[in-house]
Amino acid sequence: MVSKQTKGVNVTVVTLYEGFFQRGNSMQFAFSYEITIENQSDSTIQIHSRYWEIYDSLNTKEIVEGLGVVGEQPFILPQEKYTYSSGCVLTSTSGAMQGYYNVIRTDNQQMISIEIPFFKLIAPFILN
Repeated sequence: MVSKQTKGVNVTVVTLYEGFFQRGNSMQFAFSYEITIENQSDSTIQIHSRYWEIYDSLNTKEIVEGLGVVGEQPFILPQEKYTYSSGCVLTSTSGAMQGYYNVIRTDNQQMISIEIPFFKLIAPFILN
């Protein structure tokens, strides 16, 4: 588990290795992650968009951008949390992700960026 706080919003990430499968002639490695966004500020926020950098240990980098998270643009009240799960597939047994959310403070309509902490994706069998 990793956490990072930015401008009164805490983002916590928990990862899980889900297994592997073959696609064509290559192996694919699946990972899931659960993210909790905790609004510790005094203003309601709404998640507007996300930006991800996904790194594969084979030196590839994928950028993912889009509105909201998992098809939603949730409002998070002060002292409340929002949790969602998602995942990614890598072509190697390890990688990492990092990024940010663009959120809107509803009290003044200010857009702010909230960092998603850097986290590793590692298949447990490579740690031996």
